[in-house]
Amino acid sequence: MGKIAASLFTTVDGSAERPDQWHFPYFDDAMGKAVDRHTDRCEAYLMGRVLHDQWSQYWPGNENDEFAGFINPIPKYVLSTTLETSDWAGTTVLRDLDEVRALKERTSGTIGMSGSLTTVRSLLEAGLLDELVLLVDPIVVSGERRWTDELGRTPLELVSSEALPTGVLHLVYRPASPA
Repeated sequence: MGKIAASLFTTVDGSAERPDQWHFPYFDDAMGKAVDRHTDRCEAYLMGRVLHDQWSQYWPGNENDEFAGFINPIPKYVLSTTLETSDWAGTTVLRDLDEVRALKERTSGTIGMSGSLTTVRSLLEAGLLDELVLLVDPIVVSGERRWTDELGRTPLELVSSEALPTGVLHLVYRPASPA
C-alpha cells in the first residue's frame, strides 16, 4: 500500500490560501531542496479541483520550468465531485474518498500533494493522509483561509523539523497513533 504525503506553504498563523502573495521572499535554495525531497519521491500526484483547474491551464506545454518536467509526465489524480474529465494528459478524476483509498491501496510508493486545502483536510479527517509537510514562513498574513479551518481535533506526531536560513520552518508530521 502506498502513502499520501501533502506539502503546504503556510504562515505562522496557518494561512495557506494565497501563497503567491507572501511566500516567494522566503523561497531560497534550501527551501527548493526541501520541495525537491518531497517531489522526488512521488510516483503520482493528487490534487483538488481548484488546484487542478489552475495548474492544468499553466503547466501543460510549459517546458521552461523544472517543475513542468515533474508534473506533466507524472500520473495525476483529481478529487472532485464536479469535474467530469480532464484534458491534462495523464490525469484521472476520482469521485470520492473511496476512490482515493483504492488508489492508495494499489500504489506502492508515495502519492504527493501540494496545496488543495479542502482535500488535505478531507484526507486527514478520513485517516487517508500519511504525512503532512509544512513549510512555515515567518509571517502573519491574517484574513486568508487557514489549512486548519473546519478541521476537527487532529493529533499529529512530529517526524522531523529543520529551520531554514530564511527563518522558514520545515516540519514533517504524521497522524498520531490513537491513544
